[in-house]
Amino acid sequence: MSAPPTLADVEAAAGRIAGQVHRTPLFSSAAIGSASGCELRLKAECLQRAGAFKIRGALSRVLAMTQAERARGLVAFSSGNHAQAVALAARIVGTTATIAMPEDSMPHKIEATRAYGAEVVQRGVTTATRDSVAREIAERTGATVIPPFDDFLVVAGQGTVGLEIVLDWPEVETIVVPTGGGGLLAGVALAATSRNPNVRVYGVEPEAGDDARRSLGEGRIVSLDRPPRTIADGARTLAIGEIPFAIIRQRVLGIVTVSDDALLHAMKVLALSCKLVVEPTGALAVAALIEGKIPKAGRTVAVLSGGNVAPEVLTRALAS
Repeated sequence: MSAPPTLADVEAAAGRIAGQVHRTPLFSSAAIGSASGCELRLKAECLQRAGAFKIRGALSRVLAMTQAERARGLVAFSSGNHAQAVALAARIVGTTATIAMPEDSMPHKIEATRAYGAEVVQRGVTTATRDSVAREIAERTGATVIPPFDDFLVVAGQGTVGLEIVLDWPEVETIVVPTGGGGLLAGVALAATSRNPNVRVYGVEPEAGDDARRSLGEGRIVSLDRPPRTIADGARTLAIGEIPFAIIRQRVLGIVTVSDDALLHAMKVLALSCKLVVEPTGALAVAALIEGKIPKAGRTVAVLSGGNVAPEVLTRALAS
């Protein structure tokens, strides 16, 4: 494995994607902060283009490609948000995208990916096989695979979330980040702790899929036998990536887990108190704060990683 990205790589990614992504706001939330015992601001990546932070990493990778590479098209594997991000990135640079999405992907994310102009391949695709399916397509067509998290330039792109946080609120003490494949957690931790080594960074994943927590505890990547059964569909990964893990081991203080019921409650609080529509994975950080899982948080940012929620899941949250 090559060396992980540095702060300079994150800053270079910020320069590449400037003008193509939103610099999302930090909203203060006295209600959630008071309930969590901290001074809280919310990094609203649910308001990002394509509805999630993923466009940052996708564009960081695609805009670093040559024109000839782009012309051969893009391929990705994803259950949803990365799929939409790569589809949008392809549209931005004027090329094609083919996405391998598991058959059980959320219908609204499949529809959104197609709406951006991508071809979606699903027949026989599972969470375990989507990577190999995408790479077979790339070998056959000459297209370039854009990984969802285990990629130098993708992690650097996701790190721009952390860079914006510390630039917009230099006094931040704690950052809490949803965790699936680890790209966002690694990128945020890299950027934030490089700018201020005293910033504490925590990851949060669903109880049913605690591979990242176990990996950090054991000092090695732990893989799940099957996709976790959780409403947090963006965190149904089998294992975190090698590049993210190398950063997480050095820069993340801890990883905690929350239940699906806690996620539904957090979604409801965000919708009613903050007027923000957030998907289950995007609510992981707020759920952990409400549940008291993050000690002595102080001046805290919770990253709301995405807002691409199915209507029925949002309805369920509001009724909880």
